[in-house]
Amino acid sequence: MRRLARPDDIRQVFSIYSHEKVVPFLTYDPMPFADFEDVYAQLLVSGSFFVWEVDGEIAGFYKTTRYPGRVRHVALLGTLAVDPRRHGAGIGRAMMEDAIARLRAEGIRRVELYAESDNTQALRFYEKLGFVHEGTLRDFYKRGDESHYVDEHVLGLLLA
Repeated sequence: MRRLARPDDIRQVFSIYSHEKVVPFLTYDPMPFADFEDVYAQLLVSGSFFVWEVDGEIAGFYKTTRYPGRVRHVALLGTLAVDPRRHGAGIGRAMMEDAIARLRAEGIRRVELYAESDNTQALRFYEKLGFVHEGTLRDFYKRGDESHYVDEHVLGLLLA
């Protein structure tokens, strides 16, 4: 079930965010919990950072950003992850389908997201949901522990 994240969710969110299978594909390099507190505070301030609960535990999370003005019909999904211990259980699909349905109900006609070119599992998953590869941002992503840059794919889903 989706709900807005709360301050007391920080430890569960941090455990997913910092998991070795998740952290390479999120915005920040691995960090100590004390440093994550500032990142989490910004997610909360957005008013659009959601957690997905299963059996009283946080199983995933995502952030939505609605663009302003002439592109107010477009939303960006980001900071998106599912607890690796729950991969393959349908949590990601349920969470994404719920997010898309909610965005559609709010008048969103287009959903965008970004995924690293080496995140093949996520790219396959988004494709199954109907997202289309619309472009590539070359050498966009740089992990602190790697010497090379990674391309970022722009994916879009039209809801109309």
